[in-house]
Amino acid sequence: MGVIRLTAGPYLIVITQKEKVGEIRGHMIWKVKATQLHSYKRTMFHLTEKQNRDNSVYLSMVENVLRTENYYFSSTYDITHSLQRLHNTSPEFISMPLHERADARFMWNGHVLRELTQQAELARYCLPVLHGFVSINSPVVNNKSVDYILISRRSVYRAGTRFNVRGLDNEGQVANFVETEQIVIHNDTSCSFVQTRGSIPLYWSQRPNLKYMPQAQLRSQNHIEGLQRHFDDQVFRYGDQVIVNLVNSKGHEGRLEKALANTLEGFKKPRVRYEYFDFHHECRKMRWDRLSVLLSRLEETRKQFGYFVVSSDGIPSSLQEGVFRTNCMDCLDRTNVVQGMLGQVSLEEQLQVLGVTDKHRKLEDLSQFKSLFNNVWADNADAISKQYAGTGALKTDFTRKGKRTQVGMMMDGWNSMIRYFKNNFGDGFRQDSIDLFLGNYEVEENEGVARPSPLQTDRDWKFYAIPVIFLIAMAMCMISILLPDEHVSEQLMYVLFWGVASAVSVAVMYRYGSEFVDQPKLVHTKVKTD
Repeated sequence: MGVIRLTAGPYLIVITQKEKVGEIRGHMIWKVKATQLHSYKRTMFHLTEKQNRDNSVYLSMVENVLRTENYYFSSTYDITHSLQRLHNTSPEFISMPLHERADARFMWNGHVLRELTQQAELARYCLPVLHGFVSINSPVVNNKSVDYILISRRSVYRAGTRFNVRGLDNEGQVANFVETEQIVIHNDTSCSFVQTRGSIPLYWSQRPNLKYMPQAQLRSQNHIEGLQRHFDDQVFRYGDQVIVNLVNSKGHEGRLEKALANTLEGFKKPRVRYEYFDFHHECRKMRWDRLSVLLSRLEETRKQFGYFVVSSDGIPSSLQEGVFRTNCMDCLDRTNVVQGMLGQVSLEEQLQVLGVTDKHRKLEDLSQFKSLFNNVWADNADAISKQYAGTGALKTDFTRKGKRTQVGMMMDGWNSMIRYFKNNFGDGFRQDSIDLFLGNYEVEENEGVARPSPLQTDRDWKFYAIPVIFLIAMAMCMISILLPDEHVSEQLMYVLFWGVASAVSVAVMYRYGSEFVDQPKLVHTKVKTD
């Protein structure tokens, strides 16, 4: 997988276990199941005690990234490119080693492979590793065998965790950018439909501060320039763009929506169109049928964009001329619902073009395949959500079953609570882990001796004392409530005392919220956001 340099020196990262996902045109696709790190150094005697501690932390960061699920690779097939991009290449490009021709945006081991790729004799061992989601199934549809494939490619640029990376950077890259490709193959003819998602393309941030939903803040930078860089790149790669924005029209989401709409008015790029749909307002009171309003508004453009179709002779009969770029605040839950619905409409047409189904036949008429389709898109939602927000996606009951359920809403509440704790108390470490693995931060030689280590930071006394007081007060309050006491007045007094103590500690934590959040240490906040 590559080589990474930590305080103790270089470590070789190898994939030790793999699991077959399936085949694409006869090429095996594998999922990484286990990895190992091997130090080049035989001992750690050359390190000081502090350096040894730092090295252990860095090791745990690398292992944290590698433990994240859904890494994929192939020794013969370039999974970082869509079918249409692979078709538009030259014979010279095809003859290049996989790591050289891989799309750098989706090659998650690009940084750690650098040392190995400099040695030509090692080229065949240097395989690009994709992070995201891959599902390969071979169902029988209408008594005909098809391959149904869904691939989501997560970008390495501006990669990170939910509240720590938002919006644009100065290169025009956005947080949580994912390219999703739906492929259908029948009788050596392949169809491909590509969609993208990515954070609202403005300069904005939403730093965690213990509040359930921190306020999004627009930064005072030239948003039009950032938008220009982003969409110049997107139009070059994908063609025409339709921005499908699903955020609320009120509150801090509404401020971002208005800022994006106003910026696009001054942008004036003919190949970029804006489509706003207030998802929560339109679908309130469980009116999820209202999503058909959005689909009808996009239908004409969807037909214009089309999809890629190529037969066994290598001559394409259709090209995809543009993509829908969908976003909500996190580009996870609402986004996946809409992308799945667009994918379904496109799939119905593709099955007809391939001769698998009759004209006008809907996916609902194919109950088993419809169930497979729903579950694949729901699994895709969960995978991308875990990588960015730390939990499975919300609203997946609609994706899986085609309707909202009470159980699904309860699961959304549970996942929202888990997200809250992970985003505030675990994502700083996760963000540092990603930055270290992707090379956004590189451990320098003699770190901790010749230069200070960013891991050795002093915390204010409140960081350690207040949470301890809160936990003790909560524990004592529960004990006072549960244990029987002959003197009820004394029991009430204890409950009141410890309840007030816990409330005061919570109030202090909210007053100094950001001090208690697990903030990233390796790449400073200012550098990361600006």
